[in-house]
Amino acid sequence: MLNNYNFRFEYLIDGKLFVSDKKENEHYSVSSVFKNKLFTLKLVPKTKIEMKRCSIIYDYSYGENSKVFANGYQSWTTSREYRKGDTQKGLKGLAKYYPVKYFASIFGDYSFAEYSNKPGFFHSFTYGYIKSGDELTLIGSLTERQGYTIIYYDMNNNKLRIDKDVEGVTTDKEYALYELYITEGSYNQVFDSYFNVMNIPKPKINFICGYTSWYNYFGGITEKIIERDLEGLSRLGDKADIFQIDDGYQAAVGDWLKTDQQKFPKGMKYLADRIHSYGYKAGLWLAPFCAARNSEIAKNHPEWLIKNDKGKPVLGSIAWGGAYVLDIYIKEAADYIREVFRTVVKDWGYDLVKLDFLYSICMQPRNNKSRGQIMCEAMDFLRECVGEDKYILGCGVPLGPSFGKVNLCRISCDVDLSFKDKFYVKHTNSEVVNTRNAMNNTIFRRHLDGRAFANDPDVFFLRDNDLTKKDELFLKKGKLRFTQEQKKLLAKINNMFGSVLFVSDNIGGYNDEQLELVKEAFEPAKYQILDAEYISDDDVSIKYMDGKEMYELKFNFLSGESSVVKCK
Repeated sequence: MLNNYNFRFEYLIDGKLFVSDKKENEHYSVSSVFKNKLFTLKLVPKTKIEMKRCSIIYDYSYGENSKVFANGYQSWTTSREYRKGDTQKGLKGLAKYYPVKYFASIFGDYSFAEYSNKPGFFHSFTYGYIKSGDELTLIGSLTERQGYTIIYYDMNNNKLRIDKDVEGVTTDKEYALYELYITEGSYNQVFDSYFNVMNIPKPKINFICGYTSWYNYFGGITEKIIERDLEGLSRLGDKADIFQIDDGYQAAVGDWLKTDQQKFPKGMKYLADRIHSYGYKAGLWLAPFCAARNSEIAKNHPEWLIKNDKGKPVLGSIAWGGAYVLDIYIKEAADYIREVFRTVVKDWGYDLVKLDFLYSICMQPRNNKSRGQIMCEAMDFLRECVGEDKYILGCGVPLGPSFGKVNLCRISCDVDLSFKDKFYVKHTNSEVVNTRNAMNNTIFRRHLDGRAFANDPDVFFLRDNDLTKKDELFLKKGKLRFTQEQKKLLAKINNMFGSVLFVSDNIGGYNDEQLELVKEAFEPAKYQILDAEYISDDDVSIKYMDGKEMYELKFNFLSGESSVVKCK
C-alpha cells in the first residue's frame, strides 16, 4: 500500500527554510521498508538539519460511500466517522479571532495541524481508518516518540497524507520518522491486530463504577459534603467500587500538598481512610503539570515553569483564572511532582489518581524534542511517579502516548449540566464542555475500551434538581437541564460503551426508582456492538446484539428522543 509514496520534507539549515519533495538530495536521504503490514521510514541526514514536518503522500481511491475515522488530538477532542460531505471544524465563530483565538487554541492542535473547514478534508491523530461497507483499512502508528503522527484524508482529491510532527528536533544522526502498521479486515479484527502488534498490556481494570464529586459541587466541595455523599453511596453496597474526590480540596491548583484547612480540617488521609472503611477504592484528582497563577508554587518558583521564546511563562489552561505549566525537564520541578505523588499514594493512601490537563506539558516543542516525544516521556514519568501498583485515570491527554501508561482514560470532553448545547459551543473549539460531543466520543472511540485502557465516558446524572434546594451543605449547586428521557439516554450510552461509570449525585437523596436505575446502569453491559453511524447530522443509529437478538437504538442529539426496535 505504501510502496508508491511521494515524500515531502520541510526543514531548516542554518536558519534557512527548505521544502523538498525528493527522497534524496544534498542534505539527506530516506530509506523505507514495507513488509508484513509494517512500514518504516528513516531519515539519514548529511548535515545538521532542524526538522519541521515531513509527509508521505499517495493516491487513494475513496469509494462513494466510504467513511473515514478521525481520532481527535486529545481526550476531549471530537472523534468520529465522517463521510465525504461532512466537515471537520477547527476553531469556530468568535474563536477564529483574537483574543478568543488565543485562549481557545490552548486545548487542541489548532497551531500545528491543518483544518480546511471544508467538506471532505479530515485528519486523525496516531491512527485512523477508512471504512467501506463492513471492511476497514486501518493505518496506525506504533509509536509517537519521534513526533505525532497525523493522518490526512483528502476525499475530494483522492489523496492520503501521513505527516510526522517533528518540529523542535535538530539532528545530524539517523532518525526513525515512521513506524506504521497497515491492515485490513472487520472492525474488531483490525483493532485486535493493531494493539497486539503494539504489545499493549490488557488493562488491569475491566470495569469500575462509583462516585466523583465534580458535577454537582465543582470546586465547592467540603469535608462534610464528601462524608455525606460517601454515606449515600453506601446505599449501593457492592454495586459501587470507587469514591473519587475531585478538584476543590487543595489550597490552589499546583499546591497539592497544602489542603484547604477551612473546608477539609481533618486532611486528605482521613478521607482516604474513611473511603476505605466503606470498602471502596479511594480516588483523587490532580492536574500534576499545572500551577495556577495564584499558587505558591507559581509565585515562589517561576524558574520551574515552561517559558515561551520571550521568556514568559506558557499558559497551559484558562481554568482557575489561568494556570502555568511545570517543566518536568527541570530537576527541581520534577522532584516536586514526585513528592506530590509519593505523599498522595503512600502517605495518604489513595488507590487511584485522576490526572487531568496533561496535554499542557507538550504544547511547546523544546529541549530538542518534538511535542510527541515530550508527551511520551511525560507519561513515562507519571507512571514512574505513581507506581505500577496504583491506578492512573488519564484525562485531557493525547491518547497515543497514553497507550499502556494509564489504566483508565477519559475518551470524551466533559458532559455539561445541560443536554442541549450552550450558545458558546458554536464559538469555540472541539474540546469545549458539551454533552453531545461527550456522547459522540463515547460511541466512536469504543474500539479503545479493553484494548488500550478502560474507557471513561464521563458521568451521567439521575438526580432531581429539587433534591438540593434546601441543602445547606451546597456551596455551589449543579442545576441540571435534562429531561428524564435524556438522563436515561446518557446513562444507557455510557453503560453500553464505557467501562468506567461515574455519577456525581448524592445517592442518599435518590428515590426508589433512581436507586434501581443507577444499579442497572452500574451492571456491566453484555451487548455486542455491531455498528454505529450517523444517519443524519443529528441522528445516530446503533446496532447491537443482546443475547441472540439484534436490536437498533436510534436517538437524536437535539431532543434526546430515542427508540429501540428488534431487527429481523
